[in-house]
Amino acid sequence: MRRLFLALGVSVLLSACGSAVKLDAAVEDKAGTAVSGTAGGGTGAAKTDVKPVDAGDARKDGAAPTGPRIVYFDYDSYVLKPEFQAVVDAHARYIRADKTRKVVIEGHTDERGGREYNLALGQRRSEAVLRALVLLGVPDGQLEAVSFGKEKPAVVGSDESAWSRNRRAEISYR
Repeated sequence: MRRLFLALGVSVLLSACGSAVKLDAAVEDKAGTAVSGTAGGGTGAAKTDVKPVDAGDARKDGAAPTGPRIVYFDYDSYVLKPEFQAVVDAHARYIRADKTRKVVIEGHTDERGGREYNLALGQRRSEAVLRALVLLGVPDGQLEAVSFGKEKPAVVGSDESAWSRNRRAEISYR
């Protein structure tokens, strides 16, 4: 009887550690084929609207992009939204123009969720941006993906307005 209760207790604990949130991302390479960025046991890759970029359009002067350096994400997601593709494209051109340039992509989450989950989600967000940059021709050796989870909020607050500004990946040059 004791073993039955022990086995039941262990199975309850293990099922409580699971998450119903799928952490799968898919990006499309330059040839138009979907590349899976699965994590957490995901199985497939969905076709995305990532458009190929001509590598010959890199800026000749190497001027830094004047636009935003932040990519925002939906709740519990690390899928790049189409409206941020132009941000990633601009930074890819800038980084490709100088092979000595180093970039750190910092993943962040809102305050909801546990510390470990948010660190993992922030890492997946930074890696999603890193994979998109690599697919646009940026050498992997110039990029580093890190996560701060919920530790460095851009906006302090406990409402959707603050949370949506904290679910982000920031492109930082070193």
